[in-house]
Amino acid sequence: MKTEAVAMILAGGQGSRLGKLTKQTAKPAVSFGGNYRIIDFALSNCANSRINTVGVVTQYQPLVLNEHVGNGENWGLDRHSGGATILQPYSSIDGEKFFKGTAHAIYQNIEYIDLYDPEYLVVLSGDHIYKMDYEKMLEYHKAKNALLTIAVMPVPWEEASRFGIMNTDESGRIVEFDEKPEEPKSNLASMGIYIFNWSRLKKYLKDAVDKGTPMDDFGHHVIPAYLRNSESIYAYKFEGYWKDVGTIESLWEANMEFLDPNHELDIRDSSWRIFSKILNTTPQQIMGDAKVNDSMITDGCYVAGEVKHSILSTNVKIGRGSVVKDSVIMPNTVIGENCFIEKAIIGENAHLYDGARLIGEKGNIAVVGNEERVGGYKDED
Repeated sequence: MKTEAVAMILAGGQGSRLGKLTKQTAKPAVSFGGNYRIIDFALSNCANSRINTVGVVTQYQPLVLNEHVGNGENWGLDRHSGGATILQPYSSIDGEKFFKGTAHAIYQNIEYIDLYDPEYLVVLSGDHIYKMDYEKMLEYHKAKNALLTIAVMPVPWEEASRFGIMNTDESGRIVEFDEKPEEPKSNLASMGIYIFNWSRLKKYLKDAVDKGTPMDDFGHHVIPAYLRNSESIYAYKFEGYWKDVGTIESLWEANMEFLDPNHELDIRDSSWRIFSKILNTTPQQIMGDAKVNDSMITDGCYVAGEVKHSILSTNVKIGRGSVVKDSVIMPNTVIGENCFIEKAIIGENAHLYDGARLIGEKGNIAVVGNEERVGGYKDED
C-alpha cells in the first residue's frame, strides 16, 4: 500500500501546566472554542491537506481522546486503506511500555508506518491551534531536496526560551539548533511540525537502538544528529495564526481571541473547515430575561442569566441571576443561580452551586477542574 506521505500526530502529552484541566484527560483532548477539542486542528489540517493516512499516538489519559477521534469519520478519515488509527504504547520484547520522547514514539510505530511504505513522514503536535496546508510545506521540502524540513515562525523574544530555536543561512538551510536555550540567539522557533524522508529517519532511529545511543527526542537527539552529519535540513517559514496553548494563560487568551469575528484564524472559512465530532444534543435555549453579548453559545446550552464576552461549550447551563464574563465554560457544566464568574476557565462536568463566586484577579485566570464542585454541598449533584 504505497502512500506518498503518512502523518503522525503526537497526542500523548500530559499538559501538566494546564493543571486541573488535564488531571483526567490528555492535553490534545481539552475543550476549545465551544465546539472543538485541541486535536481537531491537526486532524482537520491533515484532511484539508489531503493527507489521508494519519496515526494518532496517545499515551497519557487517552480515554476521552480515543473516544473523540474514533475511526476519523468526522474528519473524512474513515477509509478502507489508511484513515485515522489510534496508536497506543505497548509492551515490547525488551519490556518497554511507554514512549520516552517524541522520536521514540515514532520508533515504536515503525511497523505501522511501514505498512504504507511512505516516502515522507509528516510529524505533528496534537496540541496547537492553527490552520496550515501541509501540502505546501511538502512541496517546499521537495524543492529544497531536504531530508528534514521544520516549520518555523518568529516568537516574542521573552518567550523564545520555551521553544527549539534555530539559525538559518540565506537559502533557509538550518545551520544551528538549540532546544529551549536559556539565552536564545534568535527568535525563530520550531512549531513542532516536521517532514522527514522516512527511509533516512528510520535508519537513524534503528541505528541508534543497535548502537545503544539515545535517539528518543527530536529536539534533543534527532535534529542535533542530522546537523552533526551535515544532513540537508531546511526551515519552512509559516505565516499565519499559530498558538501553543500549553498554559492556562495561553489557553484562556486563545479562546478570547477566538471570539473576535475578524480573528486571523477565520473559523467560518468554508474552504478550510475545522471539523470535530458531531454530538447529538438539544438546541440552545436563551430565556426571555437572559442577556447575551459578544459571546459564543453552542448547542445544548440553557441560559437564564447574563453572558458577556464568553464561550459556552456544549450543554452548559447558566441559572437565573448569574453573570459570566470573560470566561470559558467547558462542556456539561452547570452554573446555578446568582453566581458571578469573571476571567475564568471552568472544566468539563463541573458544578457551581447557587451564589458561587469565581474571579480571576491580579492577572491570573481562575480555574475550576473537570467534575469539580464549587460552593454548596460537595456530595450534591
